[in-house]
Amino acid sequence: MNSKEIIAFIYKIRYPLSLVLFLVVVKIWDNFSGFDMYLWGNFPREWSGLPGIVTSHFIHGSWRHLASNLIPVSILTSVLVLFYPKVAGQAFYTIMIGTGVMVWLFARPSYHVGASGIVYGLISFIFWIGIFKKNKKSIVLSLIVLILYSGSAEGLFPAEPGVSWESHLFGAMVGWVVAFVFRSVVEEDEKVYHDLPSWAHEPNDLSFFLPRDVFEKTKKQRHEEYLEAVRLENEEREMIIYQYIYTRDDKSSSDT
Repeated sequence: MNSKEIIAFIYKIRYPLSLVLFLVVVKIWDNFSGFDMYLWGNFPREWSGLPGIVTSHFIHGSWRHLASNLIPVSILTSVLVLFYPKVAGQAFYTIMIGTGVMVWLFARPSYHVGASGIVYGLISFIFWIGIFKKNKKSIVLSLIVLILYSGSAEGLFPAEPGVSWESHLFGAMVGWVVAFVFRSVVEEDEKVYHDLPSWAHEPNDLSFFLPRDVFEKTKKQRHEEYLEAVRLENEEREMIIYQYIYTRDDKSSSDT
């Protein structure tokens, strides 16, 4: 890739890069401000936890927690904006807010923070939209996500203390719903799978080189049919000749 192509690629993924930078800045501010960021977390069924429906996704308890989310967030959001640009923004914000609402309504009464809900939502979205669309690009992306993140399935269950498995589970559920909603949106590079081929617009006046029943009868059957047709033709000819002679004789008799 030359410098122009690199710059163009970076421009396309400017939003994923900005998101990663923002997560890092928030964590740095958390470390040096002395402010308890958990107060902006998502605390279920408490009015004070309502802002956390949005803000909790950008707060992480430790650098290790942040590092575990940075790589999948950067990869998955880049896939989203590169391959599904028409729905990227709507899908991302719907997954983020939908996951936050589900956690606030149904999760354990504890502070839930971290971008892992978005991560699981994007994994689910990219996987399921490939199943729904059933075109080559989407199926390949689904398989890649399945291979890379198949080990994340254990995060959907309460296996590890202190981990918001509810965010993972609800993120995956919301991602499935969003994929179903946007399944009919056709991206620019997917039109080739939906446009009809040129020959589909040709007039449907079909002509055939051979009779359509050419393979339905044996040679013997065709020969017998031919002989029967000749016999009927001869009988018809004889009948015409007989009628002609009969009418002529009748006319001669009447003249005499």
